Amino acid sequence: MNNKQRIAKYKEKVNDVIEKMMYELFKQQPENYIDWMMEYLEQVKRNSLKSQQAKFEVEYNLSSEEEENEEVEELPQPVKNTKGFRSSVSAEVFGMHNKKENFIPRVIPKTEEQKQQILEKLMKVFMFSALGQNEQEIVVNAMEEKHYQKDQWVINQGDDGGELYIVFSGELDCFRRMKATDTEQKYLKEYKSGDMFGELSLLYNAPRAASIQAKRDSILFALDRSTFNNIVKDATIKKRQQYEDVLSKVELLQSMDTYEKTQICDGLKEQVYSKGQIIIQEGEEGDKFYMVADGTLIAYKQNNGSSEQVLRYQTGDYFGELALIHKVPRQATIKAETDCTVVYLDSNSFLRLLGPVEDILRRNAANYKKFISNQ
Repeated sequence: MNNKQRIAKYKEKVNDVIEKMMYELFKQQPENYIDWMMEYLEQVKRNSLKSQQAKFEVEYNLSSEEEENEEVEELPQPVKNTKGFRSSVSAEVFGMHNKKENFIPRVIPKTEEQKQQILEKLMKVFMFSALGQNEQEIVVNAMEEKHYQKDQWVINQGDDGGELYIVFSGELDCFRRMKATDTEQKYLKEYKSGDMFGELSLLYNAPRAASIQAKRDSILFALDRSTFNNIVKDATIKKRQQYEDVLSKVELLQSMDTYEKTQICDGLKEQVYSKGQIIIQEGEEGDKFYMVADGTLIAYKQNNGSSEQVLRYQTGDYFGELALIHKVPRQATIKAETDCTVVYLDSNSFLRLLGPVEDILRRNAANYKKFISNQ
């Protein structure tokens, strides 16, 4: 194994621990989060030592003729919750419950028109944009149409979850008890056509984190856990990690916490441009905020009838936010200098996920002055 491979393997192990810890942290929301994280990591350390000891004992007792030793591994146990929150995700989170088995995808009959309509909704959702054509077809075939009347509850906080949902039509409200002792549920957001919910229960085998109620009669399409685990999950995690790498290079977003960045990842869409292609045109209405994932781009501005180069963008740079913040036309034309890949948020996602925008900009006040002067 060369040095590059060792680094990649080491990074994968570190990311695995941090990902699990951050999920638990945001799920439990302890008051003293520093102590909580220290206790969690100590528990991971203790379990790792137990695992190593168990492995040693197994190897010691096996005959020398046995070539393959069975590795005994114990996943981190939940950190004791002293604040009354529900205990953390069980060891099944990344273990046996989500283990891939001999998978036979279900097929629920649909018309070609229904399939196309479902596919159009799916492609607007982060999780499914990473799938290939064959995987998309399997998912569409497996989705089950479900109808909910106004005021009917679709999912309830704390329940076990076996499906995720795509809103086909209608509107639904999301509520959450912020603490286990709360008697009132806090309104969080609204789900409309094309939105998705319920995926966290499938990703982490966790209880439902919120309750969803139909605001009016609604039609949903539900995807079962088995199809999700075998078709969607791996592609989703890989794509999210790629986007997190991009966001980590965007200076404006450095003050955002891990949860905020995760939310942005789920709202991102990807677009590939060939050398010479125009991404945005000066003077047109702006409806997207872009970040450069790979390649270089050049910004041109009209000056006395001629086109003048004013900026060059590379990986980690971003553009297009001023048109969304100030509701003004695009201030320059952006063209691909090389083959490039950009990720973007549409205007609604930009305001929802980076908003209120003023708070983010206030945290970066000094830096943002520099950015504005360059726009």
